[in-house]
Amino acid sequence: MPHTIVIFGASGDLTSRKLIPALANLMRNGLLPEETTIVGFSRTLMTDEAWRDSLQATTEAHAGGQPFTATDWEAFAPSIHYQPGDIGKAEDLARLQDRLQALEGGRAATRVYYLATAPQFYAPVVSALGNLGMASEDAGPRRLVIEKPFGTNLETARALNSHIHTVFNESQVYRIDHYLGKESVQNILALRFANTIFEPVWNRRYIDHIQITVAEEVAVGRRGSYYDSAGVLRDMFQNHLLQLLMVTAMEAPVRFNADAVRNEKVKVLDAIRPLDLGHVADAGIRGQYAGYTAEPGVAAESQTATFGAIRLEVDNWRWQGVPFYLRSGKAMSCRTTQIVIGFRQPPLELFAADNSRSQREANRLVIQIQPAEGIQLHFHTKVPGDGMRLRLTDLEFSYSREFAGRLPEAYEPLLLDCMTGDASLFARADEVEKSWGIIDPFVRAWQSVDMSPIPTYEPGNWGPPSSTDWMLAQGRSWFDLCPVLS
Repeated sequence: MPHTIVIFGASGDLTSRKLIPALANLMRNGLLPEETTIVGFSRTLMTDEAWRDSLQATTEAHAGGQPFTATDWEAFAPSIHYQPGDIGKAEDLARLQDRLQALEGGRAATRVYYLATAPQFYAPVVSALGNLGMASEDAGPRRLVIEKPFGTNLETARALNSHIHTVFNESQVYRIDHYLGKESVQNILALRFANTIFEPVWNRRYIDHIQITVAEEVAVGRRGSYYDSAGVLRDMFQNHLLQLLMVTAMEAPVRFNADAVRNEKVKVLDAIRPLDLGHVADAGIRGQYAGYTAEPGVAAESQTATFGAIRLEVDNWRWQGVPFYLRSGKAMSCRTTQIVIGFRQPPLELFAADNSRSQREANRLVIQIQPAEGIQLHFHTKVPGDGMRLRLTDLEFSYSREFAGRLPEAYEPLLLDCMTGDASLFARADEVEKSWGIIDPFVRAWQSVDMSPIPTYEPGNWGPPSSTDWMLAQGRSWFDLCPVLS
C-alpha cells in the first residue's frame, strides 16, 4: 500500500533539520516503504522544485553519518512535493486533499499527517481535517502525529485531547517525544527485560535512589519569549524527564506491543505519590542562571526557572521508599542526559577502617543517553599494595565502540513507526494528562507570590548551591560529572 506523509508547517526548521533528513536516511538505508510520497503544506509560496532545492542543502548538512551524495538526493527528491496554503482557509485544505488524491492515483493509501506547526494551530488543523473527511479510514489508515507541547497544563491537555478525539480515534494519534526514539532509551528496555542479571536487583531492596538528569550547556538564546512563558518544568519535566522515569520504573509488559508497553508506563504514573501545594516546596529546588533576564524576549523581572530539581516517590511494591530525583537546566556545566541508578551500601562495611567515607561510595549504574550513548557500571576493586584500600572503577559499554556506523537519529525510528502503525514509543492521552497532573502542582507553587526570590547560578555550574545543599540534607549527592563516555 502506498504511504503519504503530509507535513503541516513544512517551511519550518523542524521539517528541514529533522524530518526530511530522517526520511532521507530511511530511504538511503532501504527502510522507507516503497511508494512513499512526502507532501509539504505551508503558507510560503513555492513550487515542488523550489522546495526540493531549499531542502537539498539542509538534508546534506543534517543527514549525518556518510555524506548524503548528489546520487542519494536524486533518488530521494522525486518523492517530495509541495502544496502552498493557509491552514485557516477551507479552500486551501480542499486543494490539498485534491492534490493528495491525485498523487495517490485514487488508490487506498496510508496517510500520516504530521503537525510540525506552532501548538496554537493543532486544533484548527484537526478541525479542518475532520471537516473534509480526511481522517476517515475508508481509503486506508489515517494517522495524526503531534509534536510537544501537548497542552500547557492538565486543563489544556484535556481540552486538546477532547478536541482531537472528535475527529480522530485515539488509535490514530501519535504524540511524539523524540527522546523515546533514541537508541539508548530503547536500550533501557533491553537492559532490563532481555537480561536476567539486572532484574533481581532492580528494586527497593538494592537501589537507594535514582537520578535522571537532562543538562543543557546552551542558554535560552533566541527562545526567550517562549521559554519565559514555559520555564523548565513545562519545557523538560512533563515530557522528557517523566518519560525516562517511566521507562526506568515500569514493570515488564506481558508482550512488546503498544498497548502492553503503554499500560505499564501509565501504572508508574498512577503510583507516583500526589503532592499538593503545601508539600511541593520541600520536594523541589528551582534556579535561574545569571544573565537570563537580559536575554531577548525575557521580562526584566522574570522569576521563571531555568533550572529545576524535584523528588518523586513511586508508591508500589518495587519502588516504595526509593526517591526518584529529576533534574534539568539551561546554561549548565555540559550537555548530558543520563540516568544514574544509585545502589545501597553493603549491610556490613568490612573495609571501613582502611577507607574514608568518600572512598566507600556505593555502586552506580550510569545509563548515558547523550551525547555518547552507553552504559557504565561503577564498582569497587582493591588497590594494589598493603591493606584493603578500595577504588571505584568501572565496566562500560559504548555504542560507538561496539557497533560500526552511525546510530539512527531519534526521528528515524519514530517516523518509521508512524508509517507502520507501531505506537509503542508514543504517548497515549491518559499518559499525557497524568504527567501534567504530577507537574502542575510544582508549576503553581513556583509561580506563587509566596515563594522567595528565585536563586541564581552562574552559567557553567550544575545549578544553584541550594540544589547541592538540598541533596546533602537527604543524605545523598548529585552525580555531577560531565559525560562519563566520550
